[in-house]
Amino acid sequence: MPAPTTHITCSSLSFSWPDGSEVFHGLQLAVGPGRTGLIGLNGCGKSTLLRLIAGELAPTGGRISTAGDVGHLPQNLALDTSLRVDEALGIARKREALGAIEAGDVREEHFATVGDDWDVDERARVTLDRLGLSGVGLDRTVGEMSGGECVLLRLAALLLARPAVLLLDEPTNDLDLYARRRLYDAVDAWPGVLVVVSHDRELLERVDRIADLREGAVTWYGGSLSAYEEALAVEQEAAGRMVRVAEADVRRQKRELADAHVKLARRKRYGQKMWDTKREPKAVMGQRKQTAQESAGKHRIMHTARLADAEQRLDEAVDAVRDDDEIRIELPHTRVHPGSGVLTLRDLRPAHGPRLRGEWDLRGPERIALTGRNGAGKTTLLRTIAGELAPVSGEADVHVPVGFLPQRLDVLDDGSSLVENVARFAPGVTDNRIRARLAHFLFKGAHADRPAGTLSGGERFRATLAALLLAEPAPRLLMLDEPTNSLDLSGVHRLTEALEAYEGALIVASHDMPFLESLGITRWLVLDAGGIHDATPGESPRIRAQDV
Repeated sequence: MPAPTTHITCSSLSFSWPDGSEVFHGLQLAVGPGRTGLIGLNGCGKSTLLRLIAGELAPTGGRISTAGDVGHLPQNLALDTSLRVDEALGIARKREALGAIEAGDVREEHFATVGDDWDVDERARVTLDRLGLSGVGLDRTVGEMSGGECVLLRLAALLLARPAVLLLDEPTNDLDLYARRRLYDAVDAWPGVLVVVSHDRELLERVDRIADLREGAVTWYGGSLSAYEEALAVEQEAAGRMVRVAEADVRRQKRELADAHVKLARRKRYGQKMWDTKREPKAVMGQRKQTAQESAGKHRIMHTARLADAEQRLDEAVDAVRDDDEIRIELPHTRVHPGSGVLTLRDLRPAHGPRLRGEWDLRGPERIALTGRNGAGKTTLLRTIAGELAPVSGEADVHVPVGFLPQRLDVLDDGSSLVENVARFAPGVTDNRIRARLAHFLFKGAHADRPAGTLSGGERFRATLAALLLAEPAPRLLMLDEPTNSLDLSGVHRLTEALEAYEGALIVASHDMPFLESLGITRWLVLDAGGIHDATPGESPRIRAQDV
């Protein structure tokens, strides 16, 4: 990297899980000042690498060094719900010491606790306000806050601590569009070293460089995500040309080797004919035969070596071309005919969120985007439709088989294998058929026997999607709650490709606008305090969603 100072260094870094699964072997990494976007396929070790840098995991080999302290926002944030906000921010002891001093207790230990941070209350409130948490009191408990607010609270704690190195792992997962803008502003203003793992395109457009983690090594690209994609496209086009050139060279070398064999066979037949007819002295013919054999051996060695070299160049060229597998699904039984009834809501009042007055229908294979602020009740509404929660009043009638992919991906039994999990949803399907279908979701061979609890976030998403879509009967209404949270950029593309084959009705609750816009959404709905309603005709769904 062309950075004048290195703030994170990984030297010959190796790491394996207790079961022996190797994640890194001899990884070299040097991260300098500025904002770095760390990307890569699900399961390649991005989150593990951040945890290693943060000191939460110990490497099995090599060394990690950082210039200054490290702050880490993990992907799956779990805060103690009994904590007060000031405890979660890490300033409770300082506030207590300040309170004691103001009350007249001038013991030295209180001054030592406060240090130079006499304005800690004001700094905390300013930081919370910057992140859109101005209404959150320092004495409130974490249990009173939404998931998105907890993410912002943890980020506020990191901003207050002012670490030299900040590591963010999928920070926008639980954030609505309003909260994402707050986080974007914080990232833009961050003065130190920042490494962010994310599938959020808008966030990755704000980084200074991209670090592409692939097969245990990092490749660097200058600029934002768009610059990376342009550079990668040029790279892959050149790699494709090199493959074609190498293939042509292999074909040529094979022809030349075959021609050489033909010529040598002709010489051999001619020599044998001369020997049989005894047209030359025996000694001369013997010398000719020896010379021909030596020449034939040299030709074979030369052409065989050329062919081997050409094949090696072809292998190297093929290795440079990315050929990531795609999810392949065929779901003929999910089809919903235009106009047929799928879902009816009548004066529905869910356990949380607004009351939906009157009657609301979903008919035919509509693709609906459900948007709204964190805490608006989107997840509760989907769980009510799925039959997981009973409404306070009203009805949610689903007229077709339904599949619900929850945000927390808790559908699978962690102790059971993927085959066993899918069999729970499709008890009448044979083991061989389940394995064949799982292979279409990129779980092939022994991978289908892995316990669900060992899967990465993206793998778990694919497994959950497979279990739902392979269920018997196949769902004709598929509801997805923040489906891109656990996916990398390639995973988001895979999901989009997979959903193209789905012919049923679709309801997607998401704050990921580029993803929603790629699905061919036919209807944009907003859930707010007034209920559920369509975006204003002619109004941009993106703008409408950001305003609520």
